[in-house]
Amino acid sequence: MPKIKVLINGYASEKEGAEFASSSVTLIQDQSLNILVDTGMDRQLLTEALDKEGLSTDDIDFIVLSHAHLDHCLLASLFARAQILDDSSIYTFEGKIARHDFKVPGTQIEIIPTPGHDQNHCSVLVETEEFGKVVVAADLFWWPDNQEQKVDWESLINLADPYLKDWEALIESREKILKIADYIIPGHGQGFKVEKKSKS
Repeated sequence: MPKIKVLINGYASEKEGAEFASSSVTLIQDQSLNILVDTGMDRQLLTEALDKEGLSTDDIDFIVLSHAHLDHCLLASLFARAQILDDSSIYTFEGKIARHDFKVPGTQIEIIPTPGHDQNHCSVLVETEEFGKVVVAADLFWWPDNQEQKVDWESLINLADPYLKDWEALIESREKILKIADYIIPGHGQGFKVEKKSKS
């Protein structure tokens, strides 16, 4: 089964009138493939995290970008050998664009459209032995560093998002993922176990 590891916990804070942010970066290893979900934009953190895993940028086969906000994708071009996936397509650095079948090629790792925060936002579903069904949900759920991270069902559904594009779509996407996931990796903040809603 695939193995999954959060290389970087995403952060978002303000300091001296400037915003500092970089997304969570997640490594999935499936068979001989190395897959990243998002790259963030903190180059030093990313380089150090890859070094700790004994990986170079050339060792990454696929990158799934959850959406096009730069705090999630700015560093994608460092990975010249990787193929880049978004919610619908696969891109290469030779200029090729092709549709995908909502899976990372050669794997059972699913790419799930989850619009709301961004129209083309997607999440990644990985079945693991250790954590069960893990969803790398990116900015479907995220918290600034100074905000308490509440992970009960109601708080997650109604979590404020100052950058959202479509509130109704966001709620629908959140409900869909909360029903699927055993564990969620957010775009900024700590991963958390999903408390399943009790059936009444």
